[in-house]
Amino acid sequence: MTLSWTQIVRLGLVQLCLGAVVVLTTSTLNRLMVVELALPAMLSGALVALHSFVQITRPSWGFWSDAQGNRTRFIIGGMAILSSGAFLASLMVAMGIAGQGWGLAVSVLAYVLIGLGAGASGTSLLALLASGCAPDRRAAAATITWLLMIFGIAVTSGVIGALLDPYSPQRLMVIVAIVTLGAVALTAAAIWGIERRVIPTRLPDDTPLLKGLAEVWSETRTRVFTLFIFLSMTAFFLQELILEPYAGLVFAYSPGQSTSLSGAQHGGMFVGMLAVGIAVSFLKTGTLRVWVTTGCVGSAVMLLLIASLGQLGIGFLTPAVTVLGVFSGMFAIASIGAMMQLAGQGRSGREGTRMGVWGASQAIAQGLGGFAGAALVDVLRLSGDTADAFGLVFLIEAALFLAAGLMAWRIIDGGRLRAPTPHLVPGE
Repeated sequence: MTLSWTQIVRLGLVQLCLGAVVVLTTSTLNRLMVVELALPAMLSGALVALHSFVQITRPSWGFWSDAQGNRTRFIIGGMAILSSGAFLASLMVAMGIAGQGWGLAVSVLAYVLIGLGAGASGTSLLALLASGCAPDRRAAAATITWLLMIFGIAVTSGVIGALLDPYSPQRLMVIVAIVTLGAVALTAAAIWGIERRVIPTRLPDDTPLLKGLAEVWSETRTRVFTLFIFLSMTAFFLQELILEPYAGLVFAYSPGQSTSLSGAQHGGMFVGMLAVGIAVSFLKTGTLRVWVTTGCVGSAVMLLLIASLGQLGIGFLTPAVTVLGVFSGMFAIASIGAMMQLAGQGRSGREGTRMGVWGASQAIAQGLGGFAGAALVDVLRLSGDTADAFGLVFLIEAALFLAAGLMAWRIIDGGRLRAPTPHLVPGE
């Protein structure tokens, strides 16, 4: 038995919850630490990078969910750990001590919990999708679940942006409590009973962890795709921690306005993902290579425009960021479609491990990209204009996107998104 469309949508609700909680830490809390608490962008960048680097444990979570044959408990338990970490991190910001003494120590712990929870829940969820979906539904399932995640991020950012003005610590904690508790409750309700109805009961796999990881890493497709994910996601996340501070410092956006800017970006991503999903699933047009490359090149062009707006003092930042989101969504959903297809190829029973390897690559890229972007801005602002500092980082990100687009054109085959990619590596 395979996942029905209703069950796929229910799993998408879990992805929605993941996005809603994570965006609190990468968007709202980041802005509050840099602007309201006047902490260095490098500090908030380091905390967000920490939660990303902790997700290098994703292959382990994926392997354990493969071996133990019970992904549901990893999904619900991971969401509870993630939400606890987000609440702790928000509390330190609300108390104004996130960057000093014991408050900083608690913040570090909170971001470790965020990384562990996101890794355990997210990897196990994707593995359940890849192993439970019929092959001809995997690309569509990827589109549905990621659209729901982006919808959750966009709505959460927009609603929090509207409710957070005028800002107060008490208002922040009420909002965070509702989001985190709601995420755990909705996850448990959405996932309950699906796995035992769809996935045949499996005996525990006694393969050692390191041996299981080595088996997957020996697959050429897995290694090549891991490299592509790392390059493209470094470009994708380089602006993540600096876009809202850019809006606040260069364009004088309020906390609510800059949080809503993140909502506009993710709303654009939703549109881009939906467009590719419709084009591939219903119009039968476009190839995997074309969609990924178009998304990368389009993102590079919009980043050049965003950098120019700060130089020229033109206030069209929100429309430009929205279009950036559209191109990023195109790139992301095409890449995820390939990932879902490739996860089911190779040694059976290792979908979670492959998802974990690719998730770890993405997490490392997110941590490096986010921290590097914040650190570069801090360094460049010491000796130059603020708009120039942000603009240079956006230019670097544009160059990385162009490089990722070139790599995608060379390594991804011309097959449609809904088809497997058997010729990712020639001769294999």
